[in-house]
Amino acid sequence: MANFYVDTTTVVHEIPDNSRPKFYMFGVPSYTNMGDQAVSLAERQYIENEFPEYQYIEILEEDDDYAIPVIQEHLQPKDIIAFTGGGNMGNLYHNHEEARRKVFSTFVNNLTISFPQSIHFEENEDGEIEKKKSQSAYRKNPNLVLVARDAQSFHRMQTTFDNPVIFTPDMVLYMNAVDLKFKRHGALFVLRHDSEKVVKQSTIDNIKEMLGTERPIDRVDTVLDEPQKITPVTREALFDAELELFSHQEMIITDRWHAMVFSVLTGTPCLLFGNSYGKGKHAYIDWLEHVNWIDYTDETDIDRIKELMRYLVAQNRHDYDVKKDFRQLRDVITGYAHKRQND
Repeated sequence: MANFYVDTTTVVHEIPDNSRPKFYMFGVPSYTNMGDQAVSLAERQYIENEFPEYQYIEILEEDDDYAIPVIQEHLQPKDIIAFTGGGNMGNLYHNHEEARRKVFSTFVNNLTISFPQSIHFEENEDGEIEKKKSQSAYRKNPNLVLVARDAQSFHRMQTTFDNPVIFTPDMVLYMNAVDLKFKRHGALFVLRHDSEKVVKQSTIDNIKEMLGTERPIDRVDTVLDEPQKITPVTREALFDAELELFSHQEMIITDRWHAMVFSVLTGTPCLLFGNSYGKGKHAYIDWLEHVNWIDYTDETDIDRIKELMRYLVAQNRHDYDVKKDFRQLRDVITGYAHKRQND
């Protein structure tokens, strides 16, 4: 049975029977990575705000296979197919890439959008095999548009695939900033536990030792231990709780890109370290280098790190706005909607 989230209050098992064009978002995560959950929340907000004529329908990743034949049966020329962004196009997470291939190679007659992603096919046998599979699948869809969320990925997508590629920020940067006005206290480490982790434990230990003499510290991850599953019905409350957690902190130390984005949204000083293929570094340089209270570093010298942190904590919030940088995505969707309207 296929499950469809037409809104964020309940799940339904049938596609609404009305005249509105549909915007189908595949691959929506149910796992507990709050960065990817925030991406899905932002994607819905973006389409509902910018294209209210479209009825936005989400399909959880585990329901993709059940939903595809149902959507094929009901698909209209004006409808748009999309696959959620925020993750990684490549061979690091095979199940996600296999799902993308299936969606892209199936819905070849409608505009199909791969929402803002990073890309990394490893330079080894597995990376080459998976890249060729993806090239073959993507090539089948003449209406597929790839969206890169950093300049490195933009270049890599252009040289890897024949499909058109556009360049926008990560979708979470479409969301409005919040100012919860909590009294800030302590430092929070938000660190990876996966194959992308590269920051040395000795560096983290040195920072903890340095900060521990000045303020209380704690450690979390943007991947939650509870609940076991998140759906469009439950994710917004969990996202709000994440922003509240960040808003209580004097300082965030992280190697997760979305932890930096949450710091931007909440005005929380943040120092970002790298991951295995540079997505945070490049996205920071592309979109957030002008935000005074956050920074990226590869530094390991504890005295220089301490100096950098003191600088960040001393910065005041200021206005920032990258919404204008979603123009290329807006133009793609607007152009297709107008074209189909005139068909």
